[in-house]
This record gives sequence, structure tokens and C-alpha cells, in this order.
Amino acid sequence: MTNTSTLARGGGRASTPGPRRANRPARGAGLPTWSIPYVLLIPGLLVIGALLLYPLVQMVIISFQKVGLVQISGRKPATWVGIDNYTNILKNEIFWTSLRNTVVFAAIAVPLTLILGTAVGVLLHRLGKKMSLFVIIGIMFAWAVPPVAQGVIWRWLFDSEAGVINWALNLLPAWLTGRADWTGQPWLNDAWSVYMVLIICVVWAGFPFIAVSVLAGLKGIPAELYEAAKVDGSGAWRTFRKITFPLLKPVFAVLTVLSIIWDFKVFAQLYVLTGTSNREAYNLSMYAVTEAFKAPPKMGSGAAIAVVLTVILLIVTAAYIRQMFKQEEL
Repeated sequence: MTNTSTLARGGGRASTPGPRRANRPARGAGLPTWSIPYVLLIPGLLVIGALLLYPLVQMVIISFQKVGLVQISGRKPATWVGIDNYTNILKNEIFWTSLRNTVVFAAIAVPLTLILGTAVGVLLHRLGKKMSLFVIIGIMFAWAVPPVAQGVIWRWLFDSEAGVINWALNLLPAWLTGRADWTGQPWLNDAWSVYMVLIICVVWAGFPFIAVSVLAGLKGIPAELYEAAKVDGSGAWRTFRKITFPLLKPVFAVLTVLSIIWDFKVFAQLYVLTGTSNREAYNLSMYAVTEAFKAPPKMGSGAAIAVVLTVILLIVTAAYIRQMFKQEEL
């Protein structure tokens, strides 16, 4: 009776439920799971290609060309000269002086930055929360200072007439400093003293990043390991060698590679400290910029120097990373 009345009201046959269909995605609506990470990388790769790879390719091309004022103005096209730009810079004594300055500076600045930054990072880890935050904010001001401002600050500190360094040295006894009067000391005239100031400037600005990175790594080490070492009577240096350093090797590897890259291509601080007049104080970055933009501009030679610097950086970082992987295998 009920079925008959229902059919009468509905005016048709009662439908019977059929088997459920599987939930399938709409046609063309999805991608294979394995391809999703690669698709997400596309925007970043496009940005890297536009900002890094394209200029790098153009730099390599220009290094094999003669590009001067006439070519820059568009009156004549750039002419291919093969490897002439490379042979010319390799024959120039300034190139070898610049290479020596670059390597020696990096060999001193990188270890000093890492050692000071690591020491400060360990100290921050041992401080209380409020004091650690206060010190972090203080040192990060140095890291946040732009490179040009860094050079201005340290150029003023080591100024021969009104510098704070000469004033402070005059306050010390002569038997301690070796001189009674330091007024007029030209710190920024000689290449060795310029690089002494540059090392201080770069280490001062670079160690905060190392310290904060080391502190972040120390936060991930279980406190039980240090407590066990303390119970066993392990000293601070032995604890660092046996626990902290092995566990933070990946962090130190990244920081070392970054420090090498940054210190090999220092330019702004050196330019502010000494300018382009003292060729004995050139590094490869300064030499490349001078060749490319100082009258008469030689863009091809400047690009060739930049390519050589890039190749040196790639070789140094690749050798360091390879050595690091060998140590991990052992």
C-alpha cells in the first residue's frame, strides 16, 4: 500500500540505490605525486636564472670580447678577441698581487671569523635567556650594518688625524706601544695596514652571523650529553672537541663555505678604506672593477678577472666539500 501511494504521488518508478562509484579526481585536475616537488621549484629556478645565471653567462661571453667606450655607446659592436683578455691579465703583475692579497686575506679572516663567532655562540648558549637575547640584539647590529657603512666606520676609527685608534694609543705608555705620539699615523696608506684594518672590519661584521648560527645548532644538542660529560669530569675544551664539534660539523661546513665566498669577494669595505689609487692593496674584486670601469674602461678584461675569481671560488669550495665528505666516510 505504501509503495503504491508513493508511486502515485511521484508519478514514476521508485529508484533503487546502485553501487557507489569510486572517488576519482576530475579529468586533468591533478599531477603525478612525484612531479609536485619539481613543479614547486620552477618559480625559484626562474628567479635564480634571471638574477644569477643570465648575468653569469653574459659575463663569460664579455670576457672573450673587446668592450670599451665605443662598444658601450653602441657605435660599434663588440669584437671577439678569444682568450686575449685572459692572457693579458695573467701577464699583468697587478693580477698576481691582487690574487696574493685575496688569498692571504681570506686565509686569515675566515678562521678568525669562525673562531670568534663560535666562541661567542658557545657563550650565548651558557648565558641566561634574557642576557643572551640582549647580547644577540647587540651583536646583530654589527652584522646588519651595510658594507659601505662598515668601511666608513673603520676608516674614521683609523683616520690619521682624527681617528679614535691614534687617540687611544696616545693614552697608553710609550713602553707598551713603542711610540710616544701616534698622531698622524697613516694606517690606510700601506697595503699591509689597510688589510689589517680590513680584517678587523670584516671579522667585526661577520662573527655575529656565525655566533647566532652556532647558537641555533647548540640548541638542538641534547643537554643530557653535556651532563654526562660533566659527570665524567670532562673539561670545556674536551667537551667541545668530543661532543659539540662533531655534532655541529654540518653547521660549520656551511658557515665555512659561506665565509670563504664572502671574504674572497670583499669589495665595498676595501674600496671605502683605500679607494683605487693604491694598486698594491688591490684584491681581485677591486682589480676587476677598476679594469672594467676606470678610464679607459675595459669591460672584457674586467669580466675575465671576474670569471677567474668565480672559478677559484668554485675550486676552493668544491675541494673543501669533497674533503668534508671524505672525513664523514671515515
